[in-house]
Amino acid sequence: MQRLHDLLMNDRPVNCQQLGREFEVSYKTIQRDLDFMRDRLNLPIEYDATKYTFRYTEPVEAFPLLQVSEGEILALFVAQKVLAQYRGTPFEKTLASAFQKLTGALKEEVSFNLGEWGADYSFRVTGASAADVETFRLLAKAIVQRQEASFSYRSLRAAAPETRTVHPYHLANVDNAWYLLAHDPQRGQLRTFALARIRTPKATGRTFDRPRNFSAEKELKSGFGVFGGSGKHAVKIRFDAFAARLVRERDWHPSQKIRELRGGEIELEMTLGALEEIERWILSWGEHAKVLAPKILAASVRQRIHRNLKQYR
Repeated sequence: MQRLHDLLMNDRPVNCQQLGREFEVSYKTIQRDLDFMRDRLNLPIEYDATKYTFRYTEPVEAFPLLQVSEGEILALFVAQKVLAQYRGTPFEKTLASAFQKLTGALKEEVSFNLGEWGADYSFRVTGASAADVETFRLLAKAIVQRQEASFSYRSLRAAAPETRTVHPYHLANVDNAWYLLAHDPQRGQLRTFALARIRTPKATGRTFDRPRNFSAEKELKSGFGVFGGSGKHAVKIRFDAFAARLVRERDWHPSQKIRELRGGEIELEMTLGALEEIERWILSWGEHAKVLAPKILAASVRQRIHRNLKQYR
């Protein structure tokens, strides 16, 4: 039917006998498909007896193959609203085109009030990534074409930026910020780079082979946020009754386990490859959270609290 639609759109001959031979089906099959397109999909098809062919009597923008419910359209609309936070990225034009094609292919019988839905749903993002569009575009192309990339980068602990030459593997959006997972040949390790801190990226012209066993999901799973690690830290945190209600409402890590305690308190357990990001998260809970394990994490949190107190003395 898609092929028939293409022929009709381009005013090409649509003859059941001829197309039956071409598709290796009976002419009746072609006729049934045309009948379905006219009667069920409401396409403006008519038979021209003078030319022994079928034709469209009016312009058709898209082939209406999609048959969806109002609930499915709502889900599609909500998804579009979520993706709106990525305006300015290379995805913007292609996403807009994709949604236009999808909605253009919906059956006319499905009706909905998009204006009302637009007022009923909204999404607010705080701390969104400031990643440059051209940086994103160059790195995305380098990943697909397996091209080595070079850029200036200043890590959070570095006093000055330095040039990094890497093999880009994967782009990930974690907590509304974009990160590049790339192999650093000079250091012999897989490193994570925040796109907002990458400057003057360029392709070196050299190619590389990405390991077949590379898994972005596996790399991200080991960390609490985006920065993974090779360790295996058994983290245990106790939350008071106030914080426990909030902690229960979300999934924080694939390895998490929650144990209920008396008085509404809970213990949250996770196995992490690195501790830096979980430490910042624990500190954000203030007096409502206490680290029970490992000891190195509890000691680090205690030191940070003491240093923070000095600023208010």
